[in-house]
Amino acid sequence: MSLDLSPMPGAASTPTMLRSQVAMELRLLSRNGEQLLLTLVIPLMLLVLGTRSNDVVDLGAGRSIDIITPGILALAVLSTSFTSLAIATGFERRYGVIKRLGASPLPRWGLMLGKIGAIAVVEIAQLTLLSVVGLLLGWDPHGGLTAFGQMVVLAVLGTAAFGSLGLLIAGTLRAEATLAVANLVYVLLLVGGGLLVPLSRYPEAARHVLELLPSGALGQGLRDTFAGQGPGAFTIVVLIVWAVSCGLGVSRTFKWE
Repeated sequence: MSLDLSPMPGAASTPTMLRSQVAMELRLLSRNGEQLLLTLVIPLMLLVLGTRSNDVVDLGAGRSIDIITPGILALAVLSTSFTSLAIATGFERRYGVIKRLGASPLPRWGLMLGKIGAIAVVEIAQLTLLSVVGLLLGWDPHGGLTAFGQMVVLAVLGTAAFGSLGLLIAGTLRAEATLAVANLVYVLLLVGGGLLVPLSRYPEAARHVLELLPSGALGQGLRDTFAGQGPGAFTIVVLIVWAVSCGLGVSRTFKWE
């Protein structure tokens, strides 16, 4: 009996291609030292230094570690879903990677899902590690498992909002401009975007503006969640509006080459 050793024609199944794409995106992220610095090292350093942050910035009443840890979790979402995604996508456009991948059997929506899947894996690792380090440093979150469940919801909404914004920038600007804008936005939001410092510590006029930004909404939402209050409806609405509006912008303006 003869054996047919010829390859089976046709593309792999969509789930198989998606798993391969997610694995490739994770390998690319792990090889980029600058992105690892943004996504893991900087948040960890700020978390450790946060125990003495009241000596530098007045965080208001309460323990510094309880105030700063939710903000660090929000910063982790920002660094991965916005800064890293925008920069990586911008240079993939420049070097023609996205254009070539667009000609593969995996549909274009699959390419985006691959990026989202890789971001989700990285964020799970980030949030888990930062939460454990925060607990070791004395963080005392309220709300139990419910609060951590609400954190997951906020992280998903924050990822959608920041990720859509990152793709909007990366899909319209040149790679060098994307690099500059993404890093500038990261620094501005880190310093004064309502991530690390409670919105109540800002002047009233600034507070009303920051409440409308995804950084302010996510940071304050996580602080409220781990204070046992749960995220407010306004926080949820702000993140959804940013995700939907930027997502529509991406669908209409994203350039694949």
